Amino acid sequence: MIRKYLDYMLNWDANKTRKSLIIYGARQVGKTYLVLELFAKKYYKDRYLRIDCSNDYNFVNYISNHDSLESLLEYLELRYKFKPSDKNLLIFDEVEECLAIIKMLKHFCENRRDIKVIATGSLLRIKLNRNSNKNFLYPVGKVNTLMLFPLDFEEFLMNYDNDIYNYVKDKYKNREVINKEIHEEILKILDIYLFLGGMPEVVDTYLENKENKLKAFSKSIKVINEIYGNYLADMELYQTSKESIIRSRVLFDNIFSQLNKENKNFKISQVIQNAKNRDIINPISWLLTSMVIYKANSLKEIVRPPLISSEEGMYRLYLADMGIFTYQSKLSARSFLLDSNILSGVYYENYVASELKNRGIDLFYWKEKMIMN
Repeated sequence: MIRKYLDYMLNWDANKTRKSLIIYGARQVGKTYLVLELFAKKYYKDRYLRIDCSNDYNFVNYISNHDSLESLLEYLELRYKFKPSDKNLLIFDEVEECLAIIKMLKHFCENRRDIKVIATGSLLRIKLNRNSNKNFLYPVGKVNTLMLFPLDFEEFLMNYDNDIYNYVKDKYKNREVINKEIHEEILKILDIYLFLGGMPEVVDTYLENKENKLKAFSKSIKVINEIYGNYLADMELYQTSKESIIRSRVLFDNIFSQLNKENKNFKISQVIQNAKNRDIINPISWLLTSMVIYKANSLKEIVRPPLISSEEGMYRLYLADMGIFTYQSKLSARSFLLDSNILSGVYYENYVASELKNRGIDLFYWKEKMIMN
């Protein structure tokens, strides 16, 4: 699979002043695949060590009780027969299960910057927030960071048909008109992306079976279903209040339905009886921090930089992945295959929101007030 983030990884690797790299992202957006399959195995073959903190309990226990860099390096050499150096790559996967490693990255920066270290975390920011009041100090200024998102349409097109992607890229670069037939083909591919989204496993499943479209869509939907279930399970594992778990799930489950109504603003009272916005501050914060939803704030009447949101009660919520959005819409593969025009405008709104966030752009919206004569 092609991921455009690989260019960032290669530039980081070549930078002599690099720091340890932390890669954030929602569950199953391809962090481990990017680091291990696309980067480590190709550019550090037989010269890397990956430690999965979610199941290497001996390592987690050791590092939690030995906070010096020297003891860590000694442990790596004795237990894994791995000697960190500027020729090797050290990978710590799922570091939300071992925050001691995050603290250790400061020492790597200050004392052993020659050692190349990458740490990945699905719900790392959740754990960091929870431990912020427990004498945990994040190594501010001592690490490089990379936010990973599901495949955007550009990446989807790269993997779907790289020849078409390169054709479009060249036409755009040279400011030339795209062939009409190819333009229509690209729009069909966009429809497929709007239905499936950009989770790597979903995209892989579709591309492996795309000769039989119904089979490809059916298998892909099963993967989306599993991811959806995993997201719901995370809400139970990483929250302390049963009430917060329930509200997070209700919020998450109702994003499509709230966007699909005439007034697209999210109204909590319509999904949780008698609830107020203040009751869902923590659940929304959890979902935003875990990067599974995005929030767009309403702008005040004058739309000009700097953009300033209006009252906190006016906002819209979007799902970070279009496949999850389709799953919530209950649109079936058969219906889509019979008529891809069945995709309503709300799909495109969520799509634009996800593309903007993928590029680091904050979301705002403005709705003109109707003047009655």
